[in-house]
Parts: sequence; structure tokens; C-alpha cells
Amino acid sequence: MEYQAIAKYIRMSPRKVRLVAHAVKRLTPPMALLRLRELSKRAGEPIADVVASVIANVKDKKADITKMRFKSIEVSHGPAMKRIRAVSRGQAHAYKKRMTHIRVILTDEGAK
Repeated sequence: MEYQAIAKYIRMSPRKVRLVAHAVKRLTPPMALLRLRELSKRAGEPIADVVASVIANVKDKKADITKMRFKSIEVSHGPAMKRIRAVSRGQAHAYKKRMTHIRVILTDEGAK
């Protein structure tokens, strides 16, 4: 059985979030949640929220969380807000404020 949770429009670059997601992908969900809460990276908080949500989904269906493993932690691009910054001689340089979508999928297949 698979369980999932999604967080959309996180105001953080997907590249920064992927670094944190890759660090906890091999852990069990409860251990990953503990590690994310103590991590010094700012991206740890939104991933921890999604992992906590998927753990709540598992408990709501009365499944055993100790047998669950991460099937995937997907970090994808969301929309980007386009902004400009004033520079010399009346010109403007464009930059993007990027957003992220996070999807966490847990499965009990392959559990020992």
C-alpha cells in the first residue's frame, strides 16, 4: 500500500530543497522526521511538515508506521515570480523567485 502527502508553492529554490531531501531519503520516516527537525538547513522545515503529514495519513489508515519506507521524495519546480532590480543608467535586471512542490510517497512493500 502507498501513502502520499504533497506541499505546493513552497517559497524556496528546488535545488536547495533537493539537497535536504536526498540526505534523508534512505532513513525510516520517524528517524527522518527527527533528523529534519534538528537540521540547520532552512529547507528541513517544509520537508519535515510533509513527512509529518504522510505519517499522519498512515496512522489515519491504521497502518504500522514502523514497516514503512520512503518510495520517493519528489521535489519539482513550481511557478517562478519574476522581479526586476534597478541598476545603473536607468536599466533593470530580471531575476526569478522560485517556488517548489514537494511530494512524499511511503510504501510498505519490501519491508523486512
